Amino acid sequence: MKPEFDFFQHWYPLSPVEDLDPKQPTAVTLLGLRLVIWKPKSAETFQVFLDQCPHRLAPLSEGRIDDETGNLMCSYHGWQFDQHGNCTHVPQAENPELVSKKENLCAVALPVRQQQDLLWVWPDAKSSQQAANTPLPLSANVDATKGFVWSSFVRDLEYDWQTLVENVADPSHVPFAHHGVQGDRQQARPIPIKILQSTPNLIEVATQGLLPGTITFEPPCRLEYAFSFANGSKQMGLVTYCIPVSPGKSRIVAQFPRNFAKTLHYLKPRWWDHITNRNLIIDGDMILLQQQEYFLQQNQPNQSWKTAYRLPTSADRLVIEYRNWFDSYCHGQLPWKDVGIDAPSIRNINNDRQQILDRYKQHTQHCSSCRNALLVVQRLQAVLLIYFVITVCAVAVFPDGLRLQLGLPLIAIALLGLGAYAWLRFWLQPQFYFVDYIHAQR
Repeated sequence: MKPEFDFFQHWYPLSPVEDLDPKQPTAVTLLGLRLVIWKPKSAETFQVFLDQCPHRLAPLSEGRIDDETGNLMCSYHGWQFDQHGNCTHVPQAENPELVSKKENLCAVALPVRQQQDLLWVWPDAKSSQQAANTPLPLSANVDATKGFVWSSFVRDLEYDWQTLVENVADPSHVPFAHHGVQGDRQQARPIPIKILQSTPNLIEVATQGLLPGTITFEPPCRLEYAFSFANGSKQMGLVTYCIPVSPGKSRIVAQFPRNFAKTLHYLKPRWWDHITNRNLIIDGDMILLQQQEYFLQQNQPNQSWKTAYRLPTSADRLVIEYRNWFDSYCHGQLPWKDVGIDAPSIRNINNDRQQILDRYKQHTQHCSSCRNALLVVQRLQAVLLIYFVITVCAVAVFPDGLRLQLGLPLIAIALLGLGAYAWLRFWLQPQFYFVDYIHAQR
């Protein structure tokens, strides 16, 4: 029986627009489909194609933006494609008319939109009219006209989409998995959850407790928390988009809107928030969820989540509602077979913590703020080290009188610079690559 929910006929945000490089193509995977993001020089928005040249199936993400035409050039044989996917140039063609209006020579262009600072794609090229008539799953709070400010974050994850949705839909784990970062285990309390509505297209619940609010799941990707306090005048939220990448892999695109503390928002560097807060939250979940997923898969040949899990409290109600939705409308499966992927029933568990918590591959290389900050950190280290060496060498050849009068202050400054170098080298730089997260030590 075909599932009632079609994952391919929905909008997905691939990345914050500010993190995309308009000068070169970017590869990304969605629902097992290899895609390429690129920006034509003549267009205001980025475009998304299937990452295959129609000539010999070479990856267009390894191509380049042609300097003269502004079109996407395949690096294998030089074929070029405009923003609509039309082939505009075949260097090997004896007759230039060969490429005119030949649909079988076109790259597959997917419907795209840019809104709320995100690049959205509709992964089914055959239903572009439906895409045009389908609204984006946007948050009402990511709106500057309503007084909100927000920041964005993206990271690739070492566990499946269904595990990601289940995790984000569970507020009760925060005081424990994120103790000292976003929660306090000593302050953990029951979280009564009331189902407000549950339909094939929307699940909404109300939370009660210290910070009452609502949690909304709009399948397949938007999962949003909305809170208000100070008699409703102050509002804040968490807008997450849970992206299915491939079996055992997912991506989270998150936005953090609020209508207060706006000055702090503009003063605090985006990259600093990522390394001291956002990445720590993801790290706190990563090992737990990857192994939880493995154990659930081990149980599934004989029993379902309903018997493998023990869910006795009200705090688990949204997880139960989501799992029931996934069973009812998706048959508890993602559509990997539709793209030719034979997903293993049990994926091997990964015990390499540096690979599981690899911030560089999962986040830094995708984030323009963190990439640029890392480059500055590396260059600053080189400057400080060179300054120290030059200063010490210069002071060593000073005359005795000048060495005490001028050399001593220079050496003191050089030593301070060496201390700054050590901080950059051994604390700050690793934040962009790998920081082990050990719950027992927090």
